[in-house]
Amino acid sequence: MNIKKNIALSDSGYLFNPSSGESFVVNPIGIEIIDLIKQGKSFGDISKNLLQKYNTDEATLEKDYFDFLNMLRINQLINDEEKNN
Repeated sequence: MNIKKNIALSDSGYLFNPSSGESFVVNPIGIEIIDLIKQGKSFGDISKNLLQKYNTDEATLEKDYFDFLNMLRINQLINDEEKNN
């Protein structure tokens, strides 16, 4: 999975999809997750990073992460490219 190349993300969390003309706002943690996805980080790496920084548990983080990914998917902001390891 990766963020589509044409998606613009500002430092303030403004996301713009030029293909659809839609714009969205994400919070600072959303910005961080998108940046980590762009870096090619796995869910395990992202989870470890966020668990060290924020006061949350693994179950909550996992649920919120996959809810966020689903929002990105629904709004056609990511490409789903499953990699089999």
